[in-house]
Amino acid sequence: MPDLSQIPSMDHLLQDPKVQQLVLTYGRPLCVQALRGTLENIRQKIIHQDSPLPSDSEMINSVQSQLETWLSPTLTPVINASGVILHTNLGRAPLSSATRSEIVEIAAGYTNLEFNLETGKRGKRSIHADRLLSQLTGAETGFVVNNNAGAILLVLSALAETKNVLVSRTQLVEIGGGFRIPDVMRQSNANLVEIGTTNRVHLYDFENMLAEKPIALVLIAHHSNFKLIGFHSEPTLAEIVAVSHRYDVPVVHDLGSGAFLDSADYGLAHEPTIQESVGAGCDLVCFSGDKLLGGPQAGIIIGKEGLMKPIRKHPLARALRAGKLTLAGITTTLTHYLKDEVTATIPIWQMIAKPIESIRSTADSWREYLGAGEVIPGHSTVGGGSLPTEEMPTFLLALHPSKPDELMQALRQSQPPIIARIEDNRVLLDPRTVLPEQEAVLLRKLVSILEKPKM
Repeated sequence: MPDLSQIPSMDHLLQDPKVQQLVLTYGRPLCVQALRGTLENIRQKIIHQDSPLPSDSEMINSVQSQLETWLSPTLTPVINASGVILHTNLGRAPLSSATRSEIVEIAAGYTNLEFNLETGKRGKRSIHADRLLSQLTGAETGFVVNNNAGAILLVLSALAETKNVLVSRTQLVEIGGGFRIPDVMRQSNANLVEIGTTNRVHLYDFENMLAEKPIALVLIAHHSNFKLIGFHSEPTLAEIVAVSHRYDVPVVHDLGSGAFLDSADYGLAHEPTIQESVGAGCDLVCFSGDKLLGGPQAGIIIGKEGLMKPIRKHPLARALRAGKLTLAGITTTLTHYLKDEVTATIPIWQMIAKPIESIRSTADSWREYLGAGEVIPGHSTVGGGSLPTEEMPTFLLALHPSKPDELMQALRQSQPPIIARIEDNRVLLDPRTVLPEQEAVLLRKLVSILEKPKM
């Protein structure tokens, strides 16, 4: 039987100066838990594997490693050198400096989130974005929830529970994460009424169904992450609105991407804008805050006050409503649009509008600094369920490691992690999506990683 009496006691280890420092850093309860677990692991290894007794120093190092693992954040900043501007897996839109500052200020203390400063009584949080949304879009009112999927669910639940909602089969979409229009319909207890075919729907399809049965809403879902090509057709948004209104049926436009600027002005295909939806007469428009709007994650509903009242009063509205940090971020981002300073302040639009000569100059400076790789032409993408298949010309720093996968892993394991991409056994880094304040860190990390022999 192994001699377990040689295992030091908890009290003995707690007296060690290094453990006392760990207690100061991590707190006594967590340190005791880590010590207890470490001692039990040692005991089991001695009993079942006849392992030698580690030294006190080795035990304490194990405790420290366990504490660091437990408290290491799983959410951490990364450097996006992938060339995908709205990278859903990387949190989509980075925020403007003004937006970040406003969020920090609002987070630091109390706010008038639901307090009316004029009356001294309870107020409504919806007012904080309402005025700006109306001023920017021309809509009567607006409401902010936690994401666009929540916005659609709330609209359907509030306005169409047990009622019929008309949707073209060309728009029965699924976006990332398994968000499917038919599934949301079922969750809201609305009845899905399909018209048209997978590739074609005609205006008479809408009119025939509107005349045939009672319809509560017509839902138009924008093709945010795919394109219909070849033999296909759909009526225009204005045509659908006109025929729906003849039957007194409201039209809800799930626009998704949240574009206020015309992407065609930046060499991309035209992405339908919020202003166009309002101008076409849509009764409600839903869109994301963290896509082409360039703000924090949010779902935004704008439209007619008569439809918004039951939405704001629905029980789901409380479950999905935005908090003070989201509202601070959205309102500051909207202010950039009202002040006509978007391409100077909002990072994703700075990236989209960045001159190709500037990108090449940055890639050349990276190559010169590293003394490695080559600068090659390539492409960036918008991503994030916006402008599907659209690409922008860019210049890339291409590295030629002997083991590309190992270099990619080393980049991901650096602090901060660096996200690149592989093509033709080359590791590619796109300057377009690297934030200016991260560039120096990126280069230092690359130098450190590339100096390793196996790279």
